[in-house]
Amino acid sequence: MSEPFYPPNTPAWQTLKALSEQAPSVQTAMNDTEWQRKAHLQLNELTLNVSHHRMSIDIFEGLLALLNASPFATLRAGLFSGGAINLTEGRAVGHTRIRTPDFIRADPTLKAIREFTQAVHSGALKSATDRPFKHIVNIGIGGSDLGPKMVCQALDHPDTSQLTCHFVANVDGAEINTVLRRCDPETTLIVIASKTFTTQETLMNARTARAWLQASLPDSPKRAQHLVALTTAAAKAVDFGVAPNQIFAFDEDIGGRYSLWSSIGLTIALQSGFETFEALLLGGHAMDQHFSNAPLPQNLPVMLALMSVWYGNFLGAQSQAVIPYCERLSLFPSFLQQLDMESLGKSTTREGRSTDYQTGLITWGQTGTNGQHAFFQLLHQGTHLVPLDFIGFGEDSLSSEPAHRALRLNLAAQVTALAQGQPGADSHRDYAGSKPSSVIMLDALTPFNLGMLIALYEHKVFTCSAIWNINAFDQWGVELGKALANAFDRGDLEQPPVTQALLDQVRLTQTEQDP
Repeated sequence: MSEPFYPPNTPAWQTLKALSEQAPSVQTAMNDTEWQRKAHLQLNELTLNVSHHRMSIDIFEGLLALLNASPFATLRAGLFSGGAINLTEGRAVGHTRIRTPDFIRADPTLKAIREFTQAVHSGALKSATDRPFKHIVNIGIGGSDLGPKMVCQALDHPDTSQLTCHFVANVDGAEINTVLRRCDPETTLIVIASKTFTTQETLMNARTARAWLQASLPDSPKRAQHLVALTTAAAKAVDFGVAPNQIFAFDEDIGGRYSLWSSIGLTIALQSGFETFEALLLGGHAMDQHFSNAPLPQNLPVMLALMSVWYGNFLGAQSQAVIPYCERLSLFPSFLQQLDMESLGKSTTREGRSTDYQTGLITWGQTGTNGQHAFFQLLHQGTHLVPLDFIGFGEDSLSSEPAHRALRLNLAAQVTALAQGQPGADSHRDYAGSKPSSVIMLDALTPFNLGMLIALYEHKVFTCSAIWNINAFDQWGVELGKALANAFDRGDLEQPPVTQALLDQVRLTQTEQDP
C-alpha cells in the first residue's frame, strides 16, 4: 500500500526547491520567449496574462509534476461526480452541480425563486399595507452575506436594478439599526439567510428586524409577507414566523462560502432580476467546464494556483493581493479572503498528518487606483514579496471613456513599474522591480463574466488544496470561538484568572447578556 501523498516527499518538490535557489527575475522571464508562449490563456471574454512572473519552463514543468503527483485528478473527478470529498464532514461538495443548465431548468427551488422574484417585481406580491416592496434587507453572515453582497454591488445598475438592497451581518446593533432607519417597514422585505437557522448573529439581527416590523405593521397574517428565509431548517423558520411558501431551501452539500449560487442568491435575483442570476450561474458553469476539461498547461484556475504554490512554498511569500480596477468590485477582495483563507487555512493533511510546509497565503487587496495611494509604496519599494492579481475590464458602460481609459492606463502602468522597476538617482528613488503579478481582463462586467471570475478563483483554491493535500471544504477553526462565546454567555465555564480579567475588562456581566 502506497504512502499518503505528502508534498515535500516528492521528487517534484525537491526539484522546485533546487530551482528556487536561482529563480529568474521577472525581467528575465519577460524576455524568455519559450515561457511567454505559455503565459497567455483565454476563456470566452476572460483572459489571463501571467507573463510578469519569476517563472521559466523548468519551473512550470516542475509545478505541473507536483500537481500530477497530488490527489488533484481524483479530487477533481469527485467534485464533479458528487463524491464525498469533504471527508471531515462526510459529504459531497455541490456548488458546481447547482449551476449546470440541467439543474437550472429542473430545480423546483429555482423555479420558486423565479416566480417569487417576478411576483415582487410585478407588484403581485405586496406588503401588509398593499404597497409594493422597494427595499430588501438581507440578514446573514459569512458566505450568506459576503457572496450576495459582493455580487449585488458589482451588478447594481440604475437602469436594471429593481429594488434597493441592504446587507446586515455584524452582531453590532448599530448596523441593523442604521439600515432600518433608511427603510420604510411598509415597503421592506426582510431576507434571513442562515443554513441552520441557528446562527447567533443572524438570529439576533432577525429578531430586531421582526420587532421593527411588528411595531409598525398591522397584526395580520399578511405581515408574514415581509419575511423570507433561506435555510435548510424550514421548521425553525416557520416557528420564527416565516410563511412556508416564502422559505427557500438549499442542499446540505452547499458550503457557506459557495452558497451565493444557491437560494442564498435570492437577493441578487430580487435586485437585478432572475435572468441576471441565471446568467451568473451559467458563467460559473462555463468555468467549471473549462476547469474540468482543459489541459493542465492551458487551464486558467490551475495556472493561478501554481503561481500561489510557487511563491508561497518556494520563494517565501506570506501574502497575495487582489487589485480590481473597478470600484463595483470593491468587495471582491473581502469575498476572496473568506474563500481562500477559510478553505486553505489548514495545518493538517487529509489523512490527519500535521504539515511542516506552508498552506495558504494571506489574501488582501483594494480597488485601483485607490490602493496606489495607500499601500502600493510597500509593494514597489518594501521588503515583502507579494504576488498580485490585477483585474480589469475593457469597457464600462457606467463610466466615461476618459475615466475608464485612465483606469486601464493605471493598471498597465502599475504592472509595468512593479515588473521592470527603474534605477534611481539615489537609493531612495530606486525601484528594484521584479515584483510579480498576473493580469485578468474581461471585456465587461456582465453577470456571465462575473460568474466566470468567481468560479475561476473557486477552482484556483481547490487546486491549491489538492497540491497541499488538505480539505478545502471544512472550517473547524472557526468553531472554538463560537463555542467559547456561548459558554461565556451561559456563565457555566470556570475561567482562569487572566480570562476572568478579560471578561471584566470588556464588562461582560450577567445583566448585559441578551435574553
